Amino acid sequence: MYYYLNYFFVFSILGHFIEGFFYSDGQSGILSGYWTPIYGLGVIVIIIVYQAIKGFIEDSKLKKFISIFLIGAVLISALEYVGGIIIETLFHMVFWDYSDMKFNIGKYTSLEMASIWGIASVILIYLIKPLLDKIIKKIPKWITWILVILLIIDSGALLFKKLVV
Repeated sequence: MYYYLNYFFVFSILGHFIEGFFYSDGQSGILSGYWTPIYGLGVIVIIIVYQAIKGFIEDSKLKKFISIFLIGAVLISALEYVGGIIIETLFHMVFWDYSDMKFNIGKYTSLEMASIWGIASVILIYLIKPLLDKIIKKIPKWITWILVILLIIDSGALLFKKLVV
């Protein structure tokens, strides 16, 4: 459990800063803290699905590469699409809109972004995860619990603000 929570927090925080770097308004996501949970959730989905199916993928490196690419492209695009709809429906905010992309699939995903998510999934599984596993497993449980509590407070504040306003 801590393994996945730590990956969730590392990539939620990393995603927040990467997005902040590329977008000048500095707002990344609906929460106030320095995290954007959709990135952490996406990484967890890819890791869990990969671990569940890796025994079924043939030993061919090319087939593994293509499988991870397709799984990442489809699953993260679906997560992005559903996340965009939920955020707009509940909070009346639009954080991303791919309508202007040539191969958009509605407002919240596109084939161009699916390709990026597929490539990112391959990089995650083959390059980042093997290096990060050693560090992730060494994060003390008390740090994980502090982050869980802060995320709960941040989410609670968002819900309170939504109910009051």
